[in-house]
Amino acid sequence: MQSPLTLVTGLKRGIALLARVPAVAGDEVLVCDLSMERNLVALVGLLDRGVRVRYFDHHALLREIPKHPGLESTIVDRADVCTCILMDRAVDGAARAWAAMGAYGDNLPRQADELASAIGLDVEQRRALRRLGEAINYNAYGDDERDVLIAPSALYRVLTRWHDPLQVLEHEPVVAELEAARLRDLREASMVAPIWRGPSGSVLALPDKAWARRIVGFLANDLTNREPNLAHAILTPAGQDHWRVSVRAPRAAPGGADALCRQFGGLGRAVAAGIERLSGDKLGHFLDAFAAERWGDGGCVGAGSSRGISAT
Repeated sequence: MQSPLTLVTGLKRGIALLARVPAVAGDEVLVCDLSMERNLVALVGLLDRGVRVRYFDHHALLREIPKHPGLESTIVDRADVCTCILMDRAVDGAARAWAAMGAYGDNLPRQADELASAIGLDVEQRRALRRLGEAINYNAYGDDERDVLIAPSALYRVLTRWHDPLQVLEHEPVVAELEAARLRDLREASMVAPIWRGPSGSVLALPDKAWARRIVGFLANDLTNREPNLAHAILTPAGQDHWRVSVRAPRAAPGGADALCRQFGGLGRAVAAGIERLSGDKLGHFLDAFAAERWGDGGCVGAGSSRGISAT
C-alpha cells in the first residue's frame, strides 16, 4: 500500500519551507525550486533523522552541499535553466508539457519552446502553455495568502486534477481569473514612473498595495523582455522605512543580480535575485551600486550531482 503524500508549499516569500516538513525516519521528501542556502539547517536536520531527500533547484548555493547517503541533489544555477527543466531531464521527459509550462512561467521562452516542440505542440498550444505558466507564476507573489487570488496549495490541487496542462486551460476557470487579475495589476503598475533610470537600467518603487505585491515578479520579467538590454529593479515596502527588492539582470547580459543583492544581504541567481529587507538609509547606496553594476554572463555556479554526493 502506497504511503500518503503530504504537500508543503507556499508563496515565493515563504522560502524556509523545509522547517515545516513533518518527516520522520524512513520518509522520503522531494524538494523542488527551494533555495538550499536558506534551508540548509532544516535539510541537515531531516537527513540526521533518517529522512531521504531528493532535491532539485536552480538558485545559487554559496556553501558546500552536505555529503550524506540520504541526499540526492541536482543544483544548477545557470541563466538557461529552471527547476522544471532539471526535473524534466531527471524523468526523461515523462511530463514534458508540464516542464514546458514551468519554463514559460520562469521566463525562459526559448527553452520552453524547445521542450514543447519536442513533443509536437504547435504554436497555439505553446501560447496556451505560456499563458498557464505565467498565470501560475503571477499567483506566487504576495506577502501572504490574502494578497493572492488562490492559495498555492489550492491551486496545486486544481492543477493535479489533470494529466495534461492544456486540459487545465480548457476546464478550469481559475486560469482566466488569474489572467484578468494580472492584466489589472499590470495596468496599475504601468502608471508608476521609475525613481531612477540610466543607460544600464531602471528602478521602480511600487506602493504598499496588494496589487503591487502580486505583480512584482511578472512585472520584472515583462520589463526585462521589453527592454532586454537593461537591468531592472522593483521595490515594494517591507515595513517601516524598509524595502523589498527584486532585481533582474539584462536579458542580453544575464549575470550579476546575485552579486549585487549579496552586497545588501540578499540572495538569488545570477539572472534574478532579491533583497528581503533593505533599510531606507541604504536605498541611495543600492541605487549607486545598481547604476555601477557591470552586468554580464553569470555562468554556472552549481552543477548536477550524483546520488548521495555533493554537487560541485
